[in-house]
Amino acid sequence: KSGLDPGGAWHAWGMACLKAGNLSSAREKFNRCLKPPMDLNQLNYGSRLVQDVIQYLEATVKPILIADDDYFATLRELEATLRTRSLSLEMMCEGKIQHNSYYQECLFYLHSYGTNLAIISFYMRHDCMREALLHLLNKESPSEVFIEGIFIPSYESGKLHMLENLLETIDPGLESWGVYLIAACKHLQRKNYYHILYELQQFMKDHVRAAMTCIRFFTHGAKSYTELGGKQTWLLKIKDHLKVYLQEVSRSSGRKKMAFTFRKKMSATDVSRHINTVDLQMEVTKFLHQCESSGTSQMTGSSLPTLFGNNNMKMDVACKVILEGKNIEEGFGIAFRVLQDFQLEATEVYSKVAKQLVKQQKYSEIRQLLKCVNESGVAAKNDGDNIILNCLNEFKNIPAEDLDNLIQDMDSDENKIQAYVMCNKLRSAYLVSVRQEKGRAVQLVQHVRQLAESSGDDVVKAICAQWL
Repeated sequence: KSGLDPGGAWHAWGMACLKAGNLSSAREKFNRCLKPPMDLNQLNYGSRLVQDVIQYLEATVKPILIADDDYFATLRELEATLRTRSLSLEMMCEGKIQHNSYYQECLFYLHSYGTNLAIISFYMRHDCMREALLHLLNKESPSEVFIEGIFIPSYESGKLHMLENLLETIDPGLESWGVYLIAACKHLQRKNYYHILYELQQFMKDHVRAAMTCIRFFTHGAKSYTELGGKQTWLLKIKDHLKVYLQEVSRSSGRKKMAFTFRKKMSATDVSRHINTVDLQMEVTKFLHQCESSGTSQMTGSSLPTLFGNNNMKMDVACKVILEGKNIEEGFGIAFRVLQDFQLEATEVYSKVAKQLVKQQKYSEIRQLLKCVNESGVAAKNDGDNIILNCLNEFKNIPAEDLDNLIQDMDSDENKIQAYVMCNKLRSAYLVSVRQEKGRAVQLVQHVRQLAESSGDDVVKAICAQWL
């Protein structure tokens, strides 16, 4: 008469019937106020009213024990649990849920008015993981329901292995779980749970991604190559994963294409290239670890460069290897291979090294560097000269004798003149200029005379004028 919503009254009446143990009458009353959710896959447990019903029913169930003595009862319970656990999980769930009218009642309300997440969570609460997984598959629920309802509870309660075994039992190829497994990996990555991620990737036989996770274990948080020296087992694991992947690819290429849809793919040439990178990183790690241990190491950068970074980082590795040995020659071979394997800009690296050596005032080592570059067999004609010119560009305060030695080491007279001009040694620039072919010599000497005039060097100006 007053137009009030009768839902609350029906719900209260239904709860009263439940408490009185009149289950069929309760179903009838609840039918008038409970509604199924619009979207079964929404990430919640359904309406508050349904949750109240389930909570009451679950709280009402008491474990049935033949209790003549508490101690024996507990032992019997333990024995029964162990026995049923060793049987299939299906048996255990059936035993527990099917023979209890209150559990059956819970399932009735959940299937009638609950979300998929509520049903799956109910199964998980009562150790029925297999039923939870089958429900997920049958309803084709989205991966968020798997993560919330099954995956998070599994790893939080230490049941990840149990979950993996069941996934494999239900589908030995794991194909039907692909979407869910990839979502689980992304979830773990967001959470920074890399150890669980690595464990899962190994279970998935996703060797390429497992190798990537090993790279993170190797590089993450290391402040020195001494630390990386202690983490070299990860490099071996990367190689193992990549080799197993290569074997699997070669095995499957003979047969018809295998449908490994969710595992990361990579071409055989790329995998071989990565294996080569790992070998080279092992060599770099051993060498720099040795340098740090023997105390020859001088460079302290903010981040630690490895060959798993971008090209700039790889160039930093090459510089580090050349600079940290006892002398330039010691690390040059490894650095040269890094430059060759990754096709890096060699002159840029050598110039960087030379600038560091100028800062450290190791001028004789710059000459050793030039010798190594020239003997490497792939240096272009002017590479050595350009390295010196790059240095002079930045450092005007190299001691006179060392400066002369460096410029004398240059191949091209034109470059020597340029170098002398940069260092304001106009007399030396004049002396090299006059040795050139007559027409070119005239141009060069005129240029030197102009510079002498603008810098107020009357002596050189006069010599140039006389020669001209």
